[in-house]
Amino acid sequence: MIKFFRKIRQNLLSEGKTGKYLKYAIGEIILVVIGILIALQLNNLNENKKNDKFEKEILSQIQENLKSDRIVLKKIELNFNKAIACSYKILNAEESQKTRDSIKIWLGAIIQFDRFQPLTNAYEVLKSNGLDRISNKQLRFLLGKYYDDDALRMIKSTNDIELAFNDHWIPILFEDTVEFEFKKSVELSDYTVLLKPSKERNILKLNRDNYASGITKIMSGISTIEEIQNLITKEIN
Repeated sequence: MIKFFRKIRQNLLSEGKTGKYLKYAIGEIILVVIGILIALQLNNLNENKKNDKFEKEILSQIQENLKSDRIVLKKIELNFNKAIACSYKILNAEESQKTRDSIKIWLGAIIQFDRFQPLTNAYEVLKSNGLDRISNKQLRFLLGKYYDDDALRMIKSTNDIELAFNDHWIPILFEDTVEFEFKKSVELSDYTVLLKPSKERNILKLNRDNYASGITKIMSGISTIEEIQNLITKEIN
């Protein structure tokens, strides 16, 4: 631009033009520069509007996904807590007909599993467009923490319970089950094996600990979800 101006100035002086024409040329150049700057500013404003619109839309979608995840996780947490409570009831129970009737209900809460698969479609869209499209740094951090850390831990915890169901309980169910209704009741031919030192009683204890570990991870995940939801609500509003 400076070279261009100098060239015009030299041409004007060489042609013997007066300062009046030189000022006119400078004014024209200034107008062109101002026009370019205005165009750039308008373009930046349009891009910012597009980014703001995208951010709000993707955050709204993530918010809906997190609501669904939270509902599923709260249900799993409830089932895990129920399984732990029923495990303690069996471990502290004494042999009687009443105990037999109760144990089949307690076992129904214990010998079961849940599956968890977080809804990630909105987050995947965000990642493909760049996480920096989210202006709030804390929100970006929490989204990564939930989807790339907490969610994976919770998936593993629920998988561990299902693995215990398949590897530990299924063989017992095949051999000793009189009646089985998933998540409702399990009646064994000899329930007293659970009331004395035995393989079945040890499995009960190990399974109880797996449930407890799972609850810790689920509570952490739900806490992260709630933090994200609060930040998203502020960003959208």
